[in-house]
Amino acid sequence: MYSNGIPATSIQDVEWFKASASDGIGGNCIEVAALPEGHVAFRNSRDKDGPALVFTPGEWAAFSDGMKGGEFDRVTV
Repeated sequence: MYSNGIPATSIQDVEWFKASASDGIGGNCIEVAALPEGHVAFRNSRDKDGPALVFTPGEWAAFSDGMKGGEFDRVTV
């Protein structure tokens, strides 16, 4: 189906969206799109033609739960 690092432009017929907390001023945003079979794609909003990371449903759930639970807070800049 989809693999990591594929050009985001090759992912067709999806709606990319940014989080409401995204900072529209500096362009420091990521965009996410729901894919078939529960997969989720991630791309840099400043490089819409660049690569996309694609998560399986289980990977996305683990990442999302980790973010909500503060597991990645130590990675902040």
